[in-house]
Amino acid sequence: MRLSGGSAWQTDFRRRTTGRPVRTAMEIATVRRTLNHTLTELQRAIDHHAVAEAADLYALAWQQAAQAPPSETREQRARLASYKEILGSSRWRDEERRQARDASPKAAPRPEQRAAPRPRPGAEPAPTRPAVAWSSSPEPPATTTPERRPAAQAAPGSRPRTAEPALLDAGRLWEIATELRPLLEQTARDGATTNWPAIRKRLPGLPRLHRDDESVILWLVDEDRQDGEPLLSALVTVGNRQMHPRFPAIAEQLGLATGRATAQQRTAWSYEVLKVHQHWRYRH
Repeated sequence: MRLSGGSAWQTDFRRRTTGRPVRTAMEIATVRRTLNHTLTELQRAIDHHAVAEAADLYALAWQQAAQAPPSETREQRARLASYKEILGSSRWRDEERRQARDASPKAAPRPEQRAAPRPRPGAEPAPTRPAVAWSSSPEPPATTTPERRPAAQAAPGSRPRTAEPALLDAGRLWEIATELRPLLEQTARDGATTNWPAIRKRLPGLPRLHRDDESVILWLVDEDRQDGEPLLSALVTVGNRQMHPRFPAIAEQLGLATGRATAQQRTAWSYEVLKVHQHWRYRH
């Protein structure tokens, strides 16, 4: 199984995974110092129940963590994972709703404002415009047409085509990869494989991802591995536990040669899955 437009996405994947600047020890130390300061401010905001400030600092911290090699930010990303549990708890959500309710002023009705006319019984309700997700640009004004055209019917047996989600920023990708790695480690200890639909069930807050972002996240998971560790990304499969078609490109970017022929790639993938299971079998 191969995805259409493979050369295009592989070029973009290499650009996104190798385009980060090589940082000196001084620059890495500066990133760590800045990140630690942000984490201190985030802890203070959590202690004072500053909901909005904590949300902004949490997002900023992930953006800063993405500016350094993963081996340099393991401790900080572990702290961020613990903060995520706090910010996602029901108690914190209740506090967020309470502050939003207290902050919203009760606007007095203006004299010049008129109440919207109520619809007459039996009249059709006025059309409402649906909210648009994944877009920061203003929505163009709606246009009207004199008549409606019938929608094109899909071919029998075909699936409706949905738009790809927007690409995520580096900080959000790092956040997802940090959360995904323990799940793949447990999958390896169980001697199993998984796929993206199963991953979304085990990570309920995971949004629907662009396929290119899925590849980058798997690359980030394995970029965080210790020296000599096999690739956890090999455990993410398609179909009936078959090699993911993008695994060879991900492995290549991580320094693992899988060959050019499909048979060679599948053999290399099967061996990598075996090594992952053996490596994590007795690790806790």
